[in-house]
Amino acid sequence: MKIAIITETFYPSTDGIVTRLTASIRYLKQLGHEVLVIAPDLGETEYEGTPISGIPAFQFFFYKEKKFSLISRKVKTALEDFQPDLVHVVNPALLGITGIYYTKKLKFPLVASYHTHVPKYAEYYRAPFIKPILWWYFRTLHNRAEVNLCTSQTVLEELKQQQFRNVHLWIRGVDTDRFHPGNYSQEMRERLTNEKTDKKLLLFVGRLAPEKDIEKLRAVFDQSDDFCLAIVGDGPHRSVLENKFSGTDTVFTGFLHGEELAGAYASADAFVFPSTTETLGLVLLEAMASGTPVIAADSGPTREQVEHEKTGLLYNPEVENHLVTTILRIKEESFRTSLAEQAYSESQSVGWDAPSRQLLEFYEDTVSASRSSLKQV
Repeated sequence: MKIAIITETFYPSTDGIVTRLTASIRYLKQLGHEVLVIAPDLGETEYEGTPISGIPAFQFFFYKEKKFSLISRKVKTALEDFQPDLVHVVNPALLGITGIYYTKKLKFPLVASYHTHVPKYAEYYRAPFIKPILWWYFRTLHNRAEVNLCTSQTVLEELKQQQFRNVHLWIRGVDTDRFHPGNYSQEMRERLTNEKTDKKLLLFVGRLAPEKDIEKLRAVFDQSDDFCLAIVGDGPHRSVLENKFSGTDTVFTGFLHGEELAGAYASADAFVFPSTTETLGLVLLEAMASGTPVIAADSGPTREQVEHEKTGLLYNPEVENHLVTTILRIKEESFRTSLAEQAYSESQSVGWDAPSRQLLEFYEDTVSASRSSLKQV
């Protein structure tokens, strides 16, 4: 099968979408399928042998750390040259408009996947009045696809309520070979704690943006001197966060990749996740696979991954100071160790083969249904 993947973000960018896509592409190629990626041009022409058709990309004022692609006829040319059996448009928003338009115009079967809860972000950017417009916009795009995928049951139900059609759950995955407790590094722990290794090390990994609610972790330092915080990642909110955490035992590392990222997960005492806007939160599984318990805001997607007081701790984001009191519980080392062991054990049943196999089945079913439909015409 020839598969074209059109995505708003891809390698060398790093986020949960890219992680899921690259794992899927490896799986598809191992089975002999041919894949073309159409993505913003970030200087790369291939990923592990898979060609990348780069579309001119630009920086915008609202997110200077990332480049975006807009409408481009290069998408049509790439699709016409490749002649895919199916097109998968990932997180359609900007470039995805072009992808959906030309896919339908050229009559290729279309799968779309929803990964970013943009309508929820409106509240964090003080524009709740545009939520209905955003829902209309994304619903219109996704309902052009024969099949829609999303990454948590909670989001699936919400999309159905918003009248997205033919929505299916694309199950979770994590690289258990890369992320495991054996990546613990004393050197990394010294780096992340600024050599205060006797303190409990809290870790956050992700995009630094207002909707992540990272600043809520500042309250921990007001009530306890027993913690350090490492913030791994970058984004438009970084300077605000650096000011907010000034004078505390907080280290900003910027992006970490590969062995360094795996070492950061495994060397922390707990992974903290204050966001309530995620569609899944792949970082939760990466932490758990590293033997690091999760402390997360209670939400539908986090509840699907973290079992309270077994593999981690969930706190009520609506209750004042509940985040801090929940974090303070891991000062009891025997309790923290029990959470860590169970988090690791739970993660071992999750890999990338199952979600990649499931994705291929969605592709095959969509192509089969499309061919049957053409025969009936």
